[in-house]
Amino acid sequence: MNPESKMKKLAEYIGKTEKNTPARDRLSTLFDDQTFVELNTFAGFGEETSGVITGYGYIGEDLVYAYSQDMTACDGAVTKVNANKIKKVYELASKTGCPIVALFDSNGAKLEEANEMLNAYGEILALSNNISGVVPQIAVVLGTCAGTSALMACGADFVVMAQKAELFLNAPSVVDDKNQDAGTAKFAAETGVVSIVAEDDDIALEQVRKLISVLPQNNLAPAPLFESSENTNANSLIAKAVADIDHMCAKSVIEAVADVDSVIEINASYATGVVTALALVSGATVGFVANNETTGEFGANACDKAARFVRTCDAFNIPVVTLVNTKGFKVTSCPKLIREGSKLAHAYAEATTPKISVICGQAIGAAYIAMASSQNHDVTLAWPTAAISAMGLEATVEFTSHDRLKGATNLETARAELVEEYIDTTAGAFKAAENGFVNAVIDPVDTRCALIHAIEMLAGKRESRLPKKHSNSVI
Repeated sequence: MNPESKMKKLAEYIGKTEKNTPARDRLSTLFDDQTFVELNTFAGFGEETSGVITGYGYIGEDLVYAYSQDMTACDGAVTKVNANKIKKVYELASKTGCPIVALFDSNGAKLEEANEMLNAYGEILALSNNISGVVPQIAVVLGTCAGTSALMACGADFVVMAQKAELFLNAPSVVDDKNQDAGTAKFAAETGVVSIVAEDDDIALEQVRKLISVLPQNNLAPAPLFESSENTNANSLIAKAVADIDHMCAKSVIEAVADVDSVIEINASYATGVVTALALVSGATVGFVANNETTGEFGANACDKAARFVRTCDAFNIPVVTLVNTKGFKVTSCPKLIREGSKLAHAYAEATTPKISVICGQAIGAAYIAMASSQNHDVTLAWPTAAISAMGLEATVEFTSHDRLKGATNLETARAELVEEYIDTTAGAFKAAENGFVNAVIDPVDTRCALIHAIEMLAGKRESRLPKKHSNSVI
């Protein structure tokens, strides 16, 4: 044995790993300085370096696993060696209970290993599925993410995508509709596939760091706690919402009650009638679901968006705060809304994480039952502007007070007066409180304080469900 030759060999191998590539640079940006440790560094060096870099490091206080596809090696093609490296990361994450970040930039599988790659893809998908809801998974699409890789990415809890990247199951050139936006970040965001779109790679990775910082390490770990400070504009934002409750800007209300500069909106371009966001309240992570405006459309996509977000929060025991202000589900003959509305109701009912609802404006019909009812929530609060009704307010008045509208000189004014009377006598916040349907009617400016008290009170919540393999109402 010649030690000198062995050391030269080691230096040669290390030299290959020190070559700057986009994949390696991205990992350096993702992790805290000098904390990334590469795994299986020399795998695939016999012929050519493998098309993926795998390892672990620290993002703040959190240990995180990651893999980054390398377009400089075999065009980032997923090979047998490549797949084995990725599988190792999932296995270690499963054993240690730490999050996984997957950086996608590849033209697909190596065709020469077709059958082996089909099996390898299946193994990776199975491993990812097995730890779904156990550790947070974040997919980051920074180049091409196609075919089975797209399925892998979309199986993550959150998908972050750079504007220049591509994401598709079938190449846009071969699909029938020839949509000009197909495969783009814009298209993926508007269809609910992508959680966050970033201008470039660095901003995308910074968004990942923010997400990791507010998420727990796994489903058994508590969410991190931070120093907190209130939004100095909170009272003015709340006052603006109350003054025009029918056109309440949900994100503004979330920003008013959350810690300053802590709101991370999820799926902002999808189903804009509802806002979903992670934020901090008194330093603790909270998931917000909020109807964007009473006159906004609360259709099938909004139900899908809210249901998935609630299930994600529930998986990691993140409290869910729902700010309700909706006339109910969209009036449509499309049966898809029935299915998606059922999924939303099921997501809330099944969730065992702390659930708090604040009825800000209208809460009508089935939407109230799903998103605000005391049966589905641990604490239900209401603003004085709240109105709870089985049917729309105008429709209820037409049905119950039709005779009083006959002969009215100004039908619109008469109807508005009857709606106010109906709210004051039957559907308003104070009547709901008298009947025990809400736990308290609060001054809107006290919403943050009320949420802090409720979240602290529910911190030790424990709730069990009947033993079963899984529920069957979310597909």
